[in-house]
Amino acid sequence: MTGRTGARVLADMLDGYGVTHLFHVPAILRRTMAELEQHHPHIQRVVTHGEKAAAYMADGYARVSGRPGVAAAQIIGALNLAAGLREPFLAGSPVLALTGGRSPATKFRHVYQEIDDLPGFDPVTKYNATIDDAGRFPDMLRHAFRVATTGRPGPVHLQIQGNEGQLDTALTDAGPLVEPRFAQVPPVRPEPLDADVEAVLQLLDNAERPVIVAGGGVRSSGAGAELVALAELLDIPVATSANGKDTIPGTHPLSVGVVGTYSRECANEIVGRADLVCFIGTQTGSMTTHFWAVPPIGTPAVQIDLEPAELGRNYPLRASIVADARAALRRMLALAGTSARASWRDECDRLESAWRERYREVLTSDAVPIRPERIAAELTAGLPGDAVLVVDTGHAGMWMAQFHDITAPGQDYLRAAGHLGWAFSAGIGAKCAAPDRPVVVFTGDAGFYYHLAEVETAARRGINLVTIVNNNAGGNQSKRGFDRAYGGQATEKSREMWNYRDVDFARIGEEMGALGIRVDRPGDLAKALDQALSANRPVIVDVHTDIEVVAPPAVS
Repeated sequence: MTGRTGARVLADMLDGYGVTHLFHVPAILRRTMAELEQHHPHIQRVVTHGEKAAAYMADGYARVSGRPGVAAAQIIGALNLAAGLREPFLAGSPVLALTGGRSPATKFRHVYQEIDDLPGFDPVTKYNATIDDAGRFPDMLRHAFRVATTGRPGPVHLQIQGNEGQLDTALTDAGPLVEPRFAQVPPVRPEPLDADVEAVLQLLDNAERPVIVAGGGVRSSGAGAELVALAELLDIPVATSANGKDTIPGTHPLSVGVVGTYSRECANEIVGRADLVCFIGTQTGSMTTHFWAVPPIGTPAVQIDLEPAELGRNYPLRASIVADARAALRRMLALAGTSARASWRDECDRLESAWRERYREVLTSDAVPIRPERIAAELTAGLPGDAVLVVDTGHAGMWMAQFHDITAPGQDYLRAAGHLGWAFSAGIGAKCAAPDRPVVVFTGDAGFYYHLAEVETAARRGINLVTIVNNNAGGNQSKRGFDRAYGGQATEKSREMWNYRDVDFARIGEEMGALGIRVDRPGDLAKALDQALSANRPVIVDVHTDIEVVAPPAVS
C-alpha cells in the first residue's frame, strides 16, 4: 500500500460503497477523476453547469436509489453547493458533498478565491469536517457514509485541502475502508419494545375514528407494504405527508390523500375529525399539519419514529414507539388483531367521494388555456406502474399533492422540500439512479428557469428523462398575495412581479439537444406523454396553461 495516492483511496472507496455517479463542476479532485476513469470506469462523472444543480442531482439520485448521492465542487463554488444541500437536509436525503478547502501554506494571505467556507455547511449537514492529511481519507470517508445513512438520513460534507482538493495527489500508506452496510438507507433497523407496540395497538383498538398519517420516514424505511397491510388489518384510513405520498397508492380504498398545507381537502377534513392520530415517520411539521391545525393540538395522538427527540415534539402523545418504521409496523402486524369500523369508513368514503365530485369538472376540463388539474389527471392515468414522478414546490407541488394519484406500489413520488427549481435537476439524478425506469418531472416555468442550462447536461449525457412544464408565463402562486397587498385586485404594476414573457420551452429544448413537444389543447396531453415516454432521449413537454387558475387553499 506504500505510495498509494489519496485519489486512488478515494476512488476505490466510492466504488466500494456502490457509487455509480458523481455530479460536479470542474475543477475538483482532478487526480481522483483520472483514477475513476482508469480503475472504475463504470462510475459516471456528470459535469453540470452549476454546483447547486449538482447537489440537487445527487439528492434525486439518493431518493430513488436509497444510496448516498455524491456531489463535488472546488472552493470557489463551495457555498453554491452548500445552498443546494439545504433541500436534502430538510428532506432527510443522504448526500455526500466534497469540496476544495484552504491550504495552511496560504491561509490569511489573500490567495485567489479563498474564503473560509466551512461554517456555511454547518446548518445544512449532519456532519461537516475537513481532510488535511491524505492518511485520513479512509476513516473520514467511512464515517461520512455512516452519518449520512444512519438515523434520519441527511447530507454530510468533507472539505479536502487544496482549492481543488489537491490533497488527493499526496501519497499515503492507508488503504480503503469500506463498510457496505452503510451504502444503503437504512443500514440498521432498531426494533421496537413489545410493551410500546401493545400500548399503541390498544389505543388504536379503542378508537372509533383513528387515522394514520404516514411521512417520509415510512418511505425511506421501505415500509409501504407494511403500512398498507396494517391499515387493512385495523381498518384505518391513511393520510400522508407530501414526502410520504407514495407509501400507499392513492387509488387504495383506505387512502384519503395528502394532508396539511399542500393538501387534498378531504384528507384535512378526515384527519380533523379523527379521535386518534397515529403519526408514523413524520416530523409533524407545519406543512404536514397545516401549521398544527390539522389535527388540532390536543387531539389524542401516538407516534412512531426512529429519532426519540421527535416523539411528542409538536403533539402530546398517549403512547409512542422508538423504532425503524418497517420494524415497528411488522411487529404491530404480528401482535394486532383485526378491527372493523364500518361507520367511520363510510364517513371517510363520503368525504372523499364528495371531493372527487367537486373537482370532476376541472380534472376532465377541455378548457383552453389548459387547466393544471387536467395535467395531474393525465399523469395519474398515463404513468407506467414503475414510473418515478419528481415534483417541484410551489404551485407544482400543490397541483400534484391534491390532484394526482399514485396508482401502483412500484411508483415513486419525489417532492421538493421547499426549493423552487429543484425538480428538474433532481430528475436528472433520479434518472441516473434508475436508468431503466420512466422518470417524469413536473415543474412550472418559474421553476424550470432556475436550472434551464441542465437541459444541455441531460442531452450531452443521454439522460432521458421527461420534463413537463406547466407554462403559464408567470409565477402565479404569488397572485393571491400580491392581490391582497394591492387592495384585493391585481394592477398592471403588481403583475410585473410575477408575470413573465411567453416563452416556447419546447423550442429551447430542441436547441439544446432535447425533443421538444408543445401542447396547447388538453386532448393532446395523453398523446404527448406517450410520445415522450417512448422517445429514448430527453424530452421537454411545454404545456401552455391558464395563468389565472390558482390551486385551492388548504382547509382546517
